[in-house]
Amino acid sequence: MTDKNNPEVKRRAWWVPLLKIVLILLFFAAALIGGAVAGYVVLGKQDIHDVLNWSTWRHVFDLVFAP
Repeated sequence: MTDKNNPEVKRRAWWVPLLKIVLILLFFAAALIGGAVAGYVVLGKQDIHDVLNWSTWRHVFDLVFAP
């Protein structure tokens, strides 16, 4: 039986919430990059090397938020 008040159990369990947060952030980053690639390359029919260029996304930002 495991006892939640046992100090040994508390010491082992500190990394579980941290692992969940890190995995969620990694999945979020993968989904963001995957969505950008799918939108820019598949739908936009552009070169895959331009997806992560800063100038590309600066241009998109300027188009979206132009006065």
